[in-house]
Formats: sequence, C-alpha cells, structure tokens
Amino acid sequence: MIDLGQHWEFITAAYAGTIVIIGGLIGWTVFSARAARARVAMLEAARQARRQQ
Repeated sequence: MIDLGQHWEFITAAYAGTIVIIGGLIGWTVFSARAARARVAMLEAARQARRQQ
C-alpha cells in the first residue's frame, strides 16, 4: 500500500469529503429529475383534460 506519511488524516478526510459531496450531488440530481418527471406528467395530464373539453 502507498505510504501516506504524516498527512494520512488530511488525505483520508479529503477523499471522504469528496465522496460525500459527489454522493450528495448525485442524490440531488436524482431527486430533481424525479420531481421534474412528475411535474411534466401532471402538466401533460392537464393538457389532455383541457383538450377533451
């Protein structure tokens, strides 16, 4: 394994922080995409209802 020397705590914290931030961004993107998909479905349903009147 690579010898991290006396800075191993900083290096580990940097990697952990990066993983947490990227995971948060992925989660935010998934949540946002689901919300957008639900909004589009709602608007399309309203459009169809308006066309049938």
